[in-house]
Amino acid sequence: MTTTHEEENVPSNVVAFVRPAAPSDPVEPTPDVLDGEIVDDKSAVLVDDSKQGDGSSWLDRLRSQERHPIIPPYLKTVAEAKEAVKWVGRHYTHKVGYHAARSPLYGLKLAVRAPVGLFALMAAAGRYVSDAEGRVARSQTATADQAELYLRLSDQRNRRVAFRTALVAVLGAVGVLLVMILPGVLPGWVVWACGLVAIGLLGKLGSPKDNPVVSSRAVTDTRAAKLTSDAVVQALSVLGIAGINQALSKDPNAIRFVAPIHRDGPGWRAEVDLPSGVVVTDVIERRARLASALSRPLGCVWPEGNAEVHPGRLVLWVGNEDMSRATQPAWPLRKPGATVDLFKAQPFGTDQRGRWVAITLMFVSMVIGAVPRMGKTFTLRELLIIASLDPRAELHAYDLKGTGDLSPLAPVAHRYRAGDDPEDIEYAIADLRALREELRRRAKVIRELPKDLCPENKVTPDLSSKKSLGLHPIVIGVDECQVWFEHSDYGKEFEEICTDLVKRGPALGIILILATQRPDAKSIPTGIAANAIMRYCLKVSGQVENDMVLGTSAYKNGVRATTLSFRDKGIGYLKGEGDEPQIVRGVYIDAPEAERLVAGARARRVAAGRLSGYAAGVDLSPDDSQDTSTLLADVLTAIGDNDKAWSESIVDRLAELRPDTYGAWAELPTGAAKATQLASALKPYGISTKQVWGTAPDTGKGANRMGVKHEWIADALTDRDQRGKRG
Repeated sequence: MTTTHEEENVPSNVVAFVRPAAPSDPVEPTPDVLDGEIVDDKSAVLVDDSKQGDGSSWLDRLRSQERHPIIPPYLKTVAEAKEAVKWVGRHYTHKVGYHAARSPLYGLKLAVRAPVGLFALMAAAGRYVSDAEGRVARSQTATADQAELYLRLSDQRNRRVAFRTALVAVLGAVGVLLVMILPGVLPGWVVWACGLVAIGLLGKLGSPKDNPVVSSRAVTDTRAAKLTSDAVVQALSVLGIAGINQALSKDPNAIRFVAPIHRDGPGWRAEVDLPSGVVVTDVIERRARLASALSRPLGCVWPEGNAEVHPGRLVLWVGNEDMSRATQPAWPLRKPGATVDLFKAQPFGTDQRGRWVAITLMFVSMVIGAVPRMGKTFTLRELLIIASLDPRAELHAYDLKGTGDLSPLAPVAHRYRAGDDPEDIEYAIADLRALREELRRRAKVIRELPKDLCPENKVTPDLSSKKSLGLHPIVIGVDECQVWFEHSDYGKEFEEICTDLVKRGPALGIILILATQRPDAKSIPTGIAANAIMRYCLKVSGQVENDMVLGTSAYKNGVRATTLSFRDKGIGYLKGEGDEPQIVRGVYIDAPEAERLVAGARARRVAAGRLSGYAAGVDLSPDDSQDTSTLLADVLTAIGDNDKAWSESIVDRLAELRPDTYGAWAELPTGAAKATQLASALKPYGISTKQVWGTAPDTGKGANRMGVKHEWIADALTDRDQRGKRG
């Protein structure tokens, strides 16, 4: 390429100019340039002008800066301030008490070491008087060629010794006089105090540096050493990333800290810009080496990106202790009487800093994946327990592993099975077929509702609370879901129905949660993986499994559950709650605790008349064409020869007929609650309770109350028998 004379003279601060011109335009002379600006050429476009800076005004820069709170978080409320004061008081009271209890031992040590301190003081005085500090200099000049200097130093030493001897003699004489006079002048306690102080000072002087008087601490600081910029740069430089090493070799400040390293919860936060061309994923995939370079446990080091800024912005958080071993705050839902609204976010787990991360189960489907023994089943159980605490929620729990890990939920489950025997699979497919029909029914109900009641054409909290509409939340939890989808006879049907539930169910109040230890295309069909919004991935073995759970390109974008260790049980990446995936440690709930929580949930369901299905003793057979429960026959018996009966009366008679099965129904506090319970139990058979006329046995007065007619139950029994014969 030929360079013109004019181009050679272009100042260096002009980076580039783009001048639009058609190929047919005549060649024009190069424009004049002065101080980086084009003179008399309106067609040129400035590409890079060093004078423009970052393109933002002073006010824009102020607006873009993050403001830190004026008042510390622990002083924001009176309660937090009181708690902080109490904690500080307890802390220092403990320290004072600890050392006070050991003060006699400290005094004994000082007394024993005081003679050694006295000899050390006398030796120091002797060295001072004899001018020992100048001995080395004098010995070095005691040569023939430096005789004059030696004589001057010796003369100086003689003058110093004479002066210091006199000074020590005077001080000694004054000290002896004070010792003889002061005991007769000062109070006794002052004399004793001075003596103790003297012994203490001499004992301190006589204590070896490696064996201090106070050899134990009242409080041990378990925090790791402060994270420094030098430590971060040094750690990043040994990761084997060529872009970092090359940049640091040319410029020691190539790694730029955009904010001071500061405390962030129980750890330190460093925010840096990596050198040009280096992305955060390069660091994340070397997390183990980074932890080694920082000399911290792997569970303490959590590098993350901030894609909102640029791919090279690294946010490094280094905790005081391993996340898997840190004490987790008390789960708010463990409190007795805790209730849940599934339409609102509920505490699911804690992040690296110990802050609660909430999850909203409504309007989403969820996939949980992990290698075995990493907490997948416990996570599913926790989510189902959260759902059980909302009395409106209808639970369908399937433990296809068959170990009974979901058995604590049986007392509140509308449908429940543990195992993958043929009858369990047939039971499940029958339930899913019924759920597909329920999906269609809900769609019709919502479609026909007035716009003022259902403006967004989806289930709302108000609609789900109206029992008459039957739009309550339905939560289906399946552990080891690959058993369904890989089944030789029903696999395709399972996949078809679950895909339909994942796509259309969330808007209609149906939530599907699938958990698997084999996250691949067979375990999580494509239609489900593409539409499940919420993902939770504990440790997995490879990139394919990582992206099957967390979504395509998750591994490429630095969201890598492969970096989790086998000690990180219950810890995984949560995606779908918030803008970015985040590390979350779920709540560990053992079986006894789960049973306690579910027992409270069952009591609230009974009180609300929401106990149904399996939990209420009304279950379906594996074949949906036949009802093996005796509910219909029992209700017909309860009605007797009457052509109709009130629901509350039927419930009381059912309890007399089968106390073990219906006793809990009869214990409901009001007749309305009993009526609601019977309505929920009859709903799967297509029977709706309605207002019927009857006479109250206690008052003899007639009234309209919810009930059923004899013919409705008889017709349902006949229809069931006919379907059984056709099957």
